[in-house]
Amino acid sequence: MRISHKYLIESIVFISYVLFAMAWVGGTASMNEIMASMDINSLASASMISGAITLAKILGTFVAAFVVIKFGLKTAFFISAILVSFGILTPVSENYELLLLSRFIMGLGGALMIVYFNPIVLHCFTAEERPIINGLNAVAFNIGTAIILWFMPHINQISGNWQISLAVFSITSLLLALIWLLVKLESAHKSENISAQTHSVNYSYSEGLKDKFNWIYALSYSGLLAFYICLFTFYPQAGISNSKWVIGFGIIGTLVGIIFSKQVSLRIPVIRWSGLAIVFSIIGLTYGGNNSIQLLSSITLGFFIFLPMTALITLPQELPNMTTQRITVVFSLFWSISYLLATVVLWVFGRLVDMNDGNYGPSFMFITIVSSSIFIGSFFLPETGKAYQQLNPEVS
Repeated sequence: MRISHKYLIESIVFISYVLFAMAWVGGTASMNEIMASMDINSLASASMISGAITLAKILGTFVAAFVVIKFGLKTAFFISAILVSFGILTPVSENYELLLLSRFIMGLGGALMIVYFNPIVLHCFTAEERPIINGLNAVAFNIGTAIILWFMPHINQISGNWQISLAVFSITSLLLALIWLLVKLESAHKSENISAQTHSVNYSYSEGLKDKFNWIYALSYSGLLAFYICLFTFYPQAGISNSKWVIGFGIIGTLVGIIFSKQVSLRIPVIRWSGLAIVFSIIGLTYGGNNSIQLLSSITLGFFIFLPMTALITLPQELPNMTTQRITVVFSLFWSISYLLATVVLWVFGRLVDMNDGNYGPSFMFITIVSSSIFIGSFFLPETGKAYQQLNPEVS
């Protein structure tokens, strides 16, 4: 039996990442129980887990293109899926070192997987189909996160406890990884396929690092990514927490973004004006002062953070002479640079809090300014939408 239908392939990719999110966020949500079961109360130990996760994201996204070049796209995705299934060690860990290792390996798998979305989409789907598929892939992590945030207690009731729940997520990931072995990517090539000559054009890491687009692209997103991580780490410590609403309306925003990208074939306007709306929503959430304003700001924020994701992810795929190898390098650098810069921003945020004796005011001002990166970056990113290409055929 071979799986060559592109929508079946996409279903495996999509569900794999949803399961990764469920295992990942489920482990985070159960971290108090996990640490208590090991009699670990050290904040330093908890911070080591966060550090390992960050390292896995940076390292995994950076080496993702190398793995594809070395082993091929199908095997590379299989490796990422197997690494994700190592999350099964989290609920059975009897010591801190094994817990740390399980989270690192699973994070590494997820980091690889997020990069492989794009070459798979470019390989299997036509230009008209890609915005829908990109949007679905963009919302996969949110769907997994939402399931955990809203339903984890019910899932634990059905399974019996949190250990069994996390184990089931990882076992299901392993089963999907094995099913992936039946995939025949060669038969899933899109009809208006890249020519063999173009497909074989080499695009190395060194070329990617010299490409101005890759730096603008990563810098545009890195500030927003930093804020998003900050929202779920530092904001609750400052007494501001509406994560369920941000995640929930993020799903709605992504779905609207898919429809918008199909109806409006320009990418920059939705990125630019969503970026501006994000800044105003952050101001409302941070400085609103009462629950109603913060709730409304959280809803608006979640919607506009994810509304432009379809356009943002589709944009590089529409660049002239794009190949599967080049798109892999582009997104490998995009995610690794974004996570690296976001890590620096979060360190500066925490440092500012410490320097001001626990006062979050300067840090909030700093992260609000940084979050405007996607709005500012939209003035430097190229327009690649179909309407623009029709008016400027030399870029298509």
